[in-house]
Amino acid sequence: MAAAPANPRTGSLKAQLPPCYYEGYLEKRGAKEKVARRLWTCLCGNTLYFFNSSKDANYVEKLDLSGFVSLIDDPSRDRNLEAARLNLRMKDGEIKLTAPNLEARELWKGFLYSVVDLAVPTTLTLLPGQLHMLKEVVEKEKMRRKARASSRAPSSPLSLPLVGEIPACFRPVSRTEAEVLLERHPDCGNMLLRPGRDGSSLAVTTRQDLNGSVFRHYRVTQKQQGGYIIDVENPIPCPTLHDVINALVEKTAGTLQPFILEEPYEENITFVSSNDENGERTLHCAPTGPLSRAPSLPPKQGLTDELKQKLEKRRTSQE
Repeated sequence: MAAAPANPRTGSLKAQLPPCYYEGYLEKRGAKEKVARRLWTCLCGNTLYFFNSSKDANYVEKLDLSGFVSLIDDPSRDRNLEAARLNLRMKDGEIKLTAPNLEARELWKGFLYSVVDLAVPTTLTLLPGQLHMLKEVVEKEKMRRKARASSRAPSSPLSLPLVGEIPACFRPVSRTEAEVLLERHPDCGNMLLRPGRDGSSLAVTTRQDLNGSVFRHYRVTQKQQGGYIIDVENPIPCPTLHDVINALVEKTAGTLQPFILEEPYEENITFVSSNDENGERTLHCAPTGPLSRAPSLPPKQGLTDELKQKLEKRRTSQE
């Protein structure tokens, strides 16, 4: 098999992507391309992301499957006799894909159909375990889309409705709070997305070191017809908020990185109690042993006898 179900992607831009359901090498040739390219391909959400190699953090192309029309086997022979070809037809053109072998092609078809139709395909030759994986992907993708449809910025005086998926580096904070966060956690990234001061736009705050902290703030406005614009001297249009972040990473050759703060979780259960004698309140750690279960109560005999009497009366009346 050419590839296996993947763990969530890691890296500067991969951390911004939707969950990865399947990945592996594919040869890709677009309608305007004369030569196919061998690219590491990741199915994240309902989008295909193409990387030059499996170790790269930055994708070179992406293909939104919302424009999917059909997926057809290509019977033409490849120079690699084991390889298996596919024709992926989109609303704006056709893309030729080549999988390493027939089994890999069937799996790619299974995962693609699953995220496009939100249903496990029944016409493919797959093993029970593979079908189970597809079922899990369908459920995950349904939940992802439901969460995306209802996603809004956390309620605060600075919040505003955001269209599409919200990048992980979004924080509902003010300009000053953004600067404090970036300075306090320099290892977590140096760029975050936040609501703008006027309440109708967004802003990106960045921090860099130059004989001390240097902060910059960039306005991001939402277009009425969809998408966003980074308001600089030469405005940069971006289809999504993820593209806003990616554009700033690319424009700075990776110097700017999204701020991803991993919130810590407690390892033990603690509680506050008061001393009956002096009223002093102290913090205690709850026991870590297994829970003791209370003995179950026996069934009420009265209810059982009453039920027997009712059944006996019913049986007598029917005779």
